[in-house]
Amino acid sequence: MIKIYHYPACSSCKKALAFLRDNGISFEAVDISISPPSEQELVEMIERQGGIKPLFNSSGTRYREGGYSERLPTMSREDAVRALARDGMLVKRPFVLTPKHALLGFKPEPWKALLGGL
Repeated sequence: MIKIYHYPACSSCKKALAFLRDNGISFEAVDISISPPSEQELVEMIERQGGIKPLFNSSGTRYREGGYSERLPTMSREDAVRALARDGMLVKRPFVLTPKHALLGFKPEPWKALLGGL
C-alpha cells in the first residue's frame, strides 16, 4: 500500500488520488497539514530527488510568508528538514515515497510510468 501525503483542497492532490483510485492502487491518504512527512522520510526524499529545494512548495503562502526564497540558499539541510517536518504546508504535494518510488507533485506521465504497473 502506498502512503500519499496530500492536502484535501489541493487540485493536484485531488488528481493524484483520482489517478490512484482509477488505476486500482491501494493507498493510505495522509493530510499533510495535520501529519507532515517525518524527518527521516524528508531526508530520503531529498537524497532521491537530488536536493532539498524540490521539496518546498514554492508557490505556497507559508513559503512566501516565511521568506524561504531568501532563507533557503543559506539554511543548513538540518534546519530546512526541521522546517518541512514542522509545517506540512511547506512541503510540495502530493508526496509519495515507497522503496521504489519518490514522487513530488502530480504529473500524469511520471505517475503512469512509476505507479501504473503496480
